[in-house]
Amino acid sequence: MPSFWRHVNQVLKEAEIIIEVIDARHIKETRNLEIEEKITKAKRRILYVITKCDLVNIDKLKKEISNLNPVVFISSTEKLGTTILKKKILELSKGEKVTVGVVGYPNVGKSSLINALTGRGSARTSSESGYTKGLQKIRVDGKILLIDTPGVFPSMEKDNLKHGKTGAIDYSKIKDPELVALNLIEEQKELIKKHYKISKDEGDEILEAIALKFKKLQKGGGPDIDAAARLLLKHWQTGVITGA
Repeated sequence: MPSFWRHVNQVLKEAEIIIEVIDARHIKETRNLEIEEKITKAKRRILYVITKCDLVNIDKLKKEISNLNPVVFISSTEKLGTTILKKKILELSKGEKVTVGVVGYPNVGKSSLINALTGRGSARTSSESGYTKGLQKIRVDGKILLIDTPGVFPSMEKDNLKHGKTGAIDYSKIKDPELVALNLIEEQKELIKKHYKISKDEGDEILEAIALKFKKLQKGGGPDIDAAARLLLKHWQTGVITGA
């Protein structure tokens, strides 16, 4: 068993409530149904926390996740929703002291969420996926103890396109950035065109335009598509491109 699953299983033993952190831009892609099933079997309470809400249209988001309950919307960078989250945790624990596990895909915003809750740099953060290496216990206050875990993929999932788009694999480590970038453009074309002020419609033309705009050029002066693709994925993963 991979070490991160051992960590998750340990958290399910120790915590009464499990927060599943989900990226607002990729609800379906960053829900880990395997973990949700384990939470249900362990008879633990699940609390869905949607992060990076400042990057999307919140009204559209609420319609998309209407089947998730209970749910709290968070923007760690804007310090939005953290007070509501604390209240919801205490509501679920009926005001009693509680241990809360925090799980989710790599780079989905778990550590940033914890730091927003505690108001200090308790959980180290990085834009590079997989930064949290083991269990970290962090006290929020006299009643709430958090247990942070490394990011976890479902056991059999090896979807490079999905992992590249969601940031579960860092943009600098993606094996075929052009393929992932073209897939992202297909899904988010109008948003990407608007962000970069590009009028082209074809995916490869959009990447060429990005390359020229940011002077990502090959030795002969032609557009460096690989570099442009990585730049697009970097901007997407780090929240530079927003649909709010």
